[in-house]
Parts: sequence; C-alpha cells; structure tokens
Amino acid sequence: MTDAPFHHGPTSASMVMNQSQSRPEIASTSDGYSMSVGTPLTRAAGLLVLPATAFLAAAPVFVTRSTLQDLCLVFLLAGLAQCWNLMAGYAGLVSVGQQAFVGLGGYVLFALAAAGFDPLLAVPVSALAAAFVAVPVGFLVFRMHGPYFAVITWVVADVLRLLFAQAKWLGGGSGMALPRSAGTDMLGLEPVMTLFGVRSAAAREILIYWAALTLIVAVTAGAYFVLRSRLGLALAAVRDGETAAASVGVGTTRAKFQIYLLAAFGASLAGALIFLQKGRISPDAAFSVLDWTAYVIFIVVIGGIGTLEGPILGAVLFVLLQSRLADLGPWYLMGLGALGISVMLVAPRGIWGTIADRFDLHLFPTRRRLVSAKAVEPTAPREETSRP
Repeated sequence: MTDAPFHHGPTSASMVMNQSQSRPEIASTSDGYSMSVGTPLTRAAGLLVLPATAFLAAAPVFVTRSTLQDLCLVFLLAGLAQCWNLMAGYAGLVSVGQQAFVGLGGYVLFALAAAGFDPLLAVPVSALAAAFVAVPVGFLVFRMHGPYFAVITWVVADVLRLLFAQAKWLGGGSGMALPRSAGTDMLGLEPVMTLFGVRSAAAREILIYWAALTLIVAVTAGAYFVLRSRLGLALAAVRDGETAAASVGVGTTRAKFQIYLLAAFGASLAGALIFLQKGRISPDAAFSVLDWTAYVIFIVVIGGIGTLEGPILGAVLFVLLQSRLADLGPWYLMGLGALGISVMLVAPRGIWGTIADRFDLHLFPTRRRLVSAKAVEPTAPREETSRP
C-alpha cells in the first residue's frame, strides 16, 4: 500500500498541530495513516552524533594550534549562521542586523569581565542580557514587514554601534581590551594547563574551543527540537501561508517573535565567544555588518537555506576558502561573490539543499511524512511545507 497523498496547502501543517501531542515524531490520523519523521538512514546518522562530538572534543590532543583556531571559527560562524537560518529559512524573517546581538553579547561580556566576573561564566549571562534587550527591540522591528523589516534591523544595529562608540567607560570609539586577570584566572585554566602541558595562552584557546563546540552543538540541537515541537509546526503553517495559518488559529506573530528571541540569544552567545577569543572589542568590529551578517548570509546561501545541515557545511567551506584565498586581497572577495552567484544559479537551495532533494538525505530530519499504517517506511515522501 503506497503513501496517501499529503494535502499540500495552507492548512496542512495546522492540521498536523492538532494531531501531534506527546510524540511529535509519530502522530496517528483518523484514516489509518500515521505521521513519521526520519528514515533508517537518518536514525543511523543520529547514532554518530555523540562519537563525532567526542572526537571533536579530543581535537586539542592531536591537531595543531592553527587548526584548532580554524575549527573554533567554523563552530562560531556555524552557530551564527544557524541562528540566521532559523529566522530566514523557517520563520521568513530576513534580517541584515544580526550584528546588533553579536556586538551586544561581546560588550556585555567585556563589561562583566571588567567588573571581575569570570569570562566563561559571563558568556551565558551576556547572552541572556542581550536577549532581554531583544524584547523591546523586537516590539519595534516587528512593526515592519518584508524589506522594511530587513532595513530596520540594520538601522537598530547601527544605532547601537553609535551608542557604544559614545560610551567612554567601555573605551569609546577605540574600544577596550579584555582585562589581563580575565585571561589568567579563567575557570578551568589550571586543570587544562596541567592536562595538556601547555602555557596559559594555549590553555585559554582550548577552553574557548570547547565552549565554541558546545555552542554549535547546543544551537543545532535547540533548532532541531524547536522545529520538531509545536512551535516548529506553527512555523511550517506560516511558511505554507501566513494569512491562512492565522485564519485557523495559528499564532503567527507569536511564533515569529519567539524565533527572533531565540536567534538573538544564540547570536549573542556566539558574539561573546568571538570577542573572548579575540581579546579586544571595538564598536566597528562588534557591529560589523560584513563580518557578522553578510558573511553569515553567504554561508547559509551556499550551504542550504531552510536546512539544519546547510549552515554547518557552508561554514566549513567559508573557512576553508578564507584560509586558502585570504592572501589574494580584493580577488578573494570577488571569488566569494562569484561562488555565491554560481551556487544561486546552479543550486538555488544551496549545496546541501540540492543533495537532500536529490538523495532524500537528511541528517537532522524535521519534515513529517504521511505513511500508511501497513507500510514500514514511506515510499514517496512529499514535503509537508513549501520551501522558502
């Protein structure tokens, strides 16, 4: 018995919301069909997550210091890209002002470190503070829609840059350096120095590397479980048709606002770790639209917007290109532009999006498949929602 046709329309995801209760991965329907997520391949890939994470956690033992820094950059950029992808690819919120939360996270971290807080413990506090600021900012930017939303997010970020440039106690326009005591008294520094037999500077990089690895694991896992929850179903209904979803009772604005706050929290976490690694912050660096938004958009576009695997793949490719071609100067930026244009023309859904469409390969499956009660696995799954 083959799969029943899935009703591809504005209310499909909304109807699924009423059917999924305690287990969103399997939901029974009244006509003998069930809703499932994933395939044997995706479940097998899920078993490799813990060994792969453990392997990456042990990387400081067998990789060089420069490789460790590149991996750290991959994790931080992938975390930023995952947050932007969650907004644009699933909630339809195209922001060009995510650097606002990167800068906020970094500046709050430096302020706490200057006040005597341990910098590692200050990272989640910085993200919470930035997410708190995102609430009133969200009420402002959500008054705009479409391209106006994108513009106002950039305006907010630039206003924050100008405000922090006037804050003399944070270094003003020239910025400030991380206090020396924050680097030498960091939590866990002594055990790492003893374990790896390295100096304090190398031990500090290892701690930040582990924190960046924790960030990308937490952000990806959080995005995955959000998309598997009722909030994820609400986002699916919004992507099918926002007006139709609202007409059947889906809280479209509330769902988008929640995603906006989650993305702000994740971007602030990444921003705090980025500038903790750099050891210095300034308004122009913290609120750089090129470094923390334009490059992030490029990563998501070439990796695959609307997929959880795409931002990770895009971050790996971006760091590889940067490490190999950065010495070319302007030609490097022209090469990135040519690559982005080529990918958009040849594979509009990005590299991973194209692979997923062609081979039905999903390491982090979130789409729901309508399966016959007598079928073991779906034979011809169809997307529950339209792609962005």
